Amino acid sequence: HDALPIYKGTFGHVFIVGGSRGMSGAPVLSALGALRGGSGLVTVGVPVGIQGIVASAEPSYLTRGLPEDADGRFSVSVREVLGDELKKYDAIAIGPGWGQSAALCELARWFYATCAVPLVIDADALNGLGGGPLPQRETKAARIITPHPGEFARLISVTTKKIQEEREGLAVKYSQDQGVVVLLKGKGTVVTDGNFLAINTTGNSGMGTGGCGDVLTGLIASLLGQGMDAFEAAYLGAHLHGMAGDLAARELSQPGMIAS
Repeated sequence: HDALPIYKGTFGHVFIVGGSRGMSGAPVLSALGALRGGSGLVTVGVPVGIQGIVASAEPSYLTRGLPEDADGRFSVSVREVLGDELKKYDAIAIGPGWGQSAALCELARWFYATCAVPLVIDADALNGLGGGPLPQRETKAARIITPHPGEFARLISVTTKKIQEEREGLAVKYSQDQGVVVLLKGKGTVVTDGNFLAINTTGNSGMGTGGCGDVLTGLIASLLGQGMDAFEAAYLGAHLHGMAGDLAARELSQPGMIAS
C-alpha cells in the first residue's frame, strides 16, 4: 500500500514516426512492438493519408496524422508541425516504412540533430543519414541505430561484404566515432556503445521475414521510454526479440512465422 501509484504514464510514452502510402504495416508493427514491450502509451505519427488504416489496425495506440507529399510520404513540413512537441515523449523511433526522398533525408537529419529525447533510427531514416558525415547534434540524448548489413554499408560507405567480414570491429569503431549505440542485425546481432560489446544468441532464420525489424525498433524504443540505458535497451531488446522468435517457431515453425 505504500507503493507509488501505477498508471499508464509510469511506463513511458513512445512516439513512432513511420509509414507511407503502401507501407502502412511498418508503423503498426513497430507500435505493437512498443506495446508488447511494456509501454504505457504509444502514439504513431503517420502520413495523414494512411492514418485511418493505421488507426484501424490496433485500438491500443494513438495516431497522429502528419503532412505528406504527393506520393504519400512525409513532407519536410513535419518539422514545423512537431516542433517542440517531441519533448513530451520519453522515447522516439523513426524510419519504418518511410520510403525515400530528398525531403525524408532532410527530415532524418533534423531528428538526429535536434531530438531532445532518446531516439531509435531504423530503415529508411538510416538511409537518409548515409552518404556523408552525420549532422552536428544539439543534444546529448541517446541515439541507437539498428541497421542491417546493407544499410550499415551505405551509412559508412563500404561494401556489404566488408561489413560481414568485420562486423564487430566496424560497429565498435563507428559507435566510438559517432557517439551512438550500434545494433548491427544478422546472425549474431552485434550491439555496442563503443565501450561494451555484446553478441546476441537468440533468434532463428524464420525471423528473416518482412516486418521483424520494425517490431524490434518498437521494442527498443519501449525499453528506452521506460528509462533504460541505451546500450542495455538495445541489447535486451535484441535478446527478447530473438527469444520471442524462438518461442513462436516452436508453435508455428520457422517458415510459418510472420512478424506480427
